[in-house]
Amino acid sequence: MDQKKIKDLVDEALELNKSLFLINLVISENNKIQVTVDGDNGVPLSECIRISRNVEHNLDREEEDFSLEVTTPDIAHPLTEKRQYIKNINRILKVKTAEESFEGTLTNADEDKIVLQWKAREPKLIGKGKVTVEKTATIEYKDIKEAKVKIVF
Repeated sequence: MDQKKIKDLVDEALELNKSLFLINLVISENNKIQVTVDGDNGVPLSECIRISRNVEHNLDREEEDFSLEVTTPDIAHPLTEKRQYIKNINRILKVKTAEESFEGTLTNADEDKIVLQWKAREPKLIGKGKVTVEKTATIEYKDIKEAKVKIVF
């Protein structure tokens, strides 16, 4: 299978809805095509079907047999694109860097970095006991090893 041709077909379908973007495209040895798309406001099932049809109707099954799967990233899937961070502002993220791990509310995401905020209990400077303090971490995308949205029930 020609990966470039398939990517072009997916991109063509995504052009019709600018809020959608490609996360991953994998073609296995047995021609199983897996397309993962996300959207700034989520991805309705109808959009997955539309993208699937655009790819399927432009490939010839007489030439090569294939299976096609168009999905959205599941909740366990780490964030990989900057647009995913922007989409998840005000949600709790678990972020791992090479040095440390953070868990906090994503308050900002731009082209270069994200900002997390959380509350922590620290010992008082004078006397016994602890005090709650507001913490902030600014992390550049290049330093992020893994980031996942934490689901709170």
